[in-house]
Amino acid sequence: MHSPNKYTMDLIKFVEKEYLKTELPTFKAGDRVTVHYKIKEGAKERIQLFQGDVIQRRNSGLAATFTVRKISNGVGVERIFPLHSTNIDKIEVNKIGKVRRARIFYLRDRSGKSARIAEKR
Repeated sequence: MHSPNKYTMDLIKFVEKEYLKTELPTFKAGDRVTVHYKIKEGAKERIQLFQGDVIQRRNSGLAATFTVRKISNGVGVERIFPLHSTNIDKIEVNKIGKVRRARIFYLRDRSGKSARIAEKR
């Protein structure tokens, strides 16, 4: 098996560029976001909101994903969203958090006041 040459890689980037979303807001780990996600139920389609803290952003290009964590009825719920998915209607940044690392998995072990993220002023 041979490795792909540079022309093949350029061709992949060229095709990917067509599917990349450009109207995305800038957000990072620690930010509170609301994701408007399209859900298909039979023939009907509706938009469901998922609001929580971004605990990580991963990869780049079309494969980019971000993980959002929220507390629902006292239980932590995490959901991984593909950044350039056609099912994402829009992403709203509600609060810009002040964190010192890119992946804040330590929030999983915390509850109450220690699980809060300070807002950037």
